[in-house]
Amino acid sequence: MSASYEGTQVVGIDLHRRRSVLVRMTETGERLETVRISNDPQYLRQVMARAGEAPEVVLEAAYGWYWAADTLAELGAHVHLAHPLGVKMFSYRRVKNDELDAGDLADLLRMGRLPEAWIAPPATRELRGWVRHRAKLVGLRSSLKCQVHAVLAGAGVQVGMSDLFSPGGQHLLTGTGLSAESRVRIDSALRLIEHLDVEIEAFTKLIGGRLRKHPGYRAIQQIPGVGPILAAVFVAEIGDITRFPGPAQLASWAGLTPKHHESDTTVHRGRITKQGSRLVRWAAVEAVQRVGPHTRPGVVRDRVAARRGRNIGVVAGARELVELVFYGLRDGRIRRLTPAAPATPATPATPA
Repeated sequence: MSASYEGTQVVGIDLHRRRSVLVRMTETGERLETVRISNDPQYLRQVMARAGEAPEVVLEAAYGWYWAADTLAELGAHVHLAHPLGVKMFSYRRVKNDELDAGDLADLLRMGRLPEAWIAPPATRELRGWVRHRAKLVGLRSSLKCQVHAVLAGAGVQVGMSDLFSPGGQHLLTGTGLSAESRVRIDSALRLIEHLDVEIEAFTKLIGGRLRKHPGYRAIQQIPGVGPILAAVFVAEIGDITRFPGPAQLASWAGLTPKHHESDTTVHRGRITKQGSRLVRWAAVEAVQRVGPHTRPGVVRDRVAARRGRNIGVVAGARELVELVFYGLRDGRIRRLTPAAPATPATPATPA
């Protein structure tokens, strides 16, 4: 059957860490082949050679999908990436296995009902890898610093400075009398922190060199609270800004919009969805907490905070800041950094 079929074939791939299942079918849904392969580009090429020219292929955005998408693109396939949250409908089945999952992905694709995720190009994925690795290194360093504070607190040492790891803090760390067990732990943590500082600085330079001539990267650093590091997070995680029709869609993708459940006349709007890039949300919240009350995000933050509380105000300011990021990445410049001036009440006319 597969040899005589000349139309465009549809292939669903249930991708896993070690093995994957491929289901080939016609555009009308007739099964041509089901095969399980080891995760190796050569095996994938052998199976896809039977799928004809320019097949439509779908795989889920699961662990380690990059190699499969790149191999398929090299073979001339039209690759589609299924959004993991959009295919949760598979969980309703009483019987769930890899073959059914691959077949369902192919069916959703051929019927035009596949919830798709964006496939970032290799250059963007490389930049994301650097930015995310740097963020992980910073997280490790913060964890080690917390351990040092915990050791000092357990020894009853009072830390009177805001930054224990400043030059003044270093004098406290080296000059304080501690037990042998506490001293060994602190010295070990300080050595690891020193090594992490070197690695973090190396990746900071690597990222800065890549983005030095990026117009959007330079533009969004005009936004109050956004420096080189947070700007790099926005550029790397958002990628091609033209895939978003407007700032509202970018804010929704970043998970900064409220949940909306509607049925008949009942409407419930809840907390923000928190779906999308966690780093983008973190960068937006981090930036908006640094800005003053005279800035546009600061005005929104403080106005909403006065009515709904500090946390909700920060989220509202973060969404406003993401909208500014949208225009900066799209246009290479930002036109509305300052808040609109309040309307001046009209002066009553002087009676004649």
